[in-house]
Amino acid sequence: MEPCLGAKVYGAVPEGRWGWVVALVFFVVEVCTYGTLKSLGVFLHDLMQDFGESNSRVSWAISICIFIFSFTAPLATLLSTRFGHRPVVMMGGFLMSLGTISSGFTNSIHDMYITFGVITGLGYSLAFLPTVTLLAQYFSRRLALVTSLASSGESFALFAFGPALTVLKEHIGWRYCLVLLGALQACVIGCGLLLCPVKIEPESEQESSMTEKELEAVYNLEDDQTETNTSISSEDSGVTSLSSSLGEQQEKADAELQTKAGAEPMLKLVDRSVLCDRAFICYSLFGLLSTVGFFAPQLYVIELSKSRGVEGHMASYMLSVMAVGDIVGRLTIGLILSRVRCRKTLVLLACVVALCLALGAFSLAQGFWALVVCSAVYGYFMGAVGSTHIPLLAEEDVVGLQRMASAVGVYVCIQSFAGLAGPPLGGILVDKMKNYGAAFALCAVGMGLSAVFLALVGPVKSCSRHAALRNEHEDREGERLDFLDVDLPPEDSPEWRHALV
Repeated sequence: MEPCLGAKVYGAVPEGRWGWVVALVFFVVEVCTYGTLKSLGVFLHDLMQDFGESNSRVSWAISICIFIFSFTAPLATLLSTRFGHRPVVMMGGFLMSLGTISSGFTNSIHDMYITFGVITGLGYSLAFLPTVTLLAQYFSRRLALVTSLASSGESFALFAFGPALTVLKEHIGWRYCLVLLGALQACVIGCGLLLCPVKIEPESEQESSMTEKELEAVYNLEDDQTETNTSISSEDSGVTSLSSSLGEQQEKADAELQTKAGAEPMLKLVDRSVLCDRAFICYSLFGLLSTVGFFAPQLYVIELSKSRGVEGHMASYMLSVMAVGDIVGRLTIGLILSRVRCRKTLVLLACVVALCLALGAFSLAQGFWALVVCSAVYGYFMGAVGSTHIPLLAEEDVVGLQRMASAVGVYVCIQSFAGLAGPPLGGILVDKMKNYGAAFALCAVGMGLSAVFLALVGPVKSCSRHAALRNEHEDREGERLDFLDVDLPPEDSPEWRHALV
C-alpha cells in the first residue's frame, strides 16, 4: 500500500493532485462533525420529554461538546504533529462514532454529558483539526477556494439531515437515529487512511542529488577507462566515503529535526507574544462574542417556528433553508474577498452587522415565510463569517501570516468558552420568558458587541504600528547620539582617519 497511501513528494506545493482527495476527506469530516452537531435541534423536544429536563439542561450536552471540540484544538494539533495526521483522525472517527452511538442508550441527560459532550466532542477535535491542517499543506494559492468548497459539507449535511431526521425519528425514535448517525460517523475511520502526508522537496535539492549521481557515474566511467584495479578501489572508496559522510550528515539532520518536532509545535502553541498584541485581543473578543450566535439558532429555530404557528414537518425545513444560504455565502465570500481593495476585515465587519440584524429579526418574525427569509439571510451571512473569521487571522491587520500558526490555537481556545455558555444561556432565557425568540435576541446582542470589537481591530493595529515606528526612530536617534558622545582622536592624526573608516 506504500505507493498508494505513502507520503506524496512534490517539488513545490502541488495545488491539487492528491490534495483533492484530502479535500474530499475534509468534506466528509465536515458532514460528520459540524453538520451533525448543528442538526441536533431536531431532537431537542424529544430529549426534554424523555429525560424530563428543561431547555437549559438539555442544551448543556451540546455546549459541552462544542467546548471540548474547540478547547482541545491545540492538543489535536500537537498529536497530529507528533504521531501523524492519519492515526489521529482515525482515532477521532472512532471516538465520535462511539460517543454518538452510546448517547442513544443513555438513561439520563447527565450520561449524555459524558457520551456526547466529552467523548464525541474529543472525537470531533481529533478528526477536524488535523484534516484541515493537512489540506493547507496541499494548497496555497487556491487554499481559500478549496477550503470554502470542502467546508460546505456542513451545509449539505444540515440541508439533508433536518427533514430526514424529522421523518426518521417518527418511525424509529430519536435513540436509533443517533445510532445511525454514529454508524455514519464511523466512515471517518476509513477516510483517515487517505490522509497521505506531503513532502515538499525544492528543485535545488533534487538537482544537488542528481549532481552527486552524475559525479559518481563520471568516477565509474574513468575507472573503466583506466582499467587499473588500484585506482578503481581508491576511487570507489572515495565515493563510498563521500556518500557515507553525506548519509551520516543527513541522518544527523533528520535526528535533530525529529527531536525538535515534538517541541516546536508546543512552542508555537504556548507562544504568548500574540497575547501582547492588542489587535489580536480585540479580534479574539470578537470571536468570543460572535460564537454565541454560531450554534444556538440552529438548535432553537425548529421550536421557534413551531411556537409561531408553523407545522412540525414544515419547521424542520428552516434548517434546510439555512443550509442553502450557508452554501451560497461560503461560495461567494471567497470571490468577494479576492476582488475587494479595502481591508478584508471591513468586509467581515459588514457581514457581522448583517448577521446581527438577521438574528434580531428572528425574535420579531411571524409566520412561515417571514421565518424562511430570516433563515435564508442568517444562513448566507453565517456561511460568510464562519468560513472567513479564522483565515483572516493571517491578515496584517490582525497578526499576519508568520504568527498565524501560534495564534489559531489561542483564538479557538478563547472561542470555546462562548460555545460552552451560548446554548445554555439561551435555554435559561427561554425557560424564564417562555419565548424562543429570547434566545435569538441574546445571539443578536452578542453579535452586536462582537462587531464593536471587530471595528476596533484596524485602528488598534495602526496605533501599534505607529508606536513601534516611533520607538524604532527614538532608538536610532539614541544610537546616533551615543556615537557622537564618543571621545575621538585629534583630526590630523592617523587615528582620526581610522575612526572615520
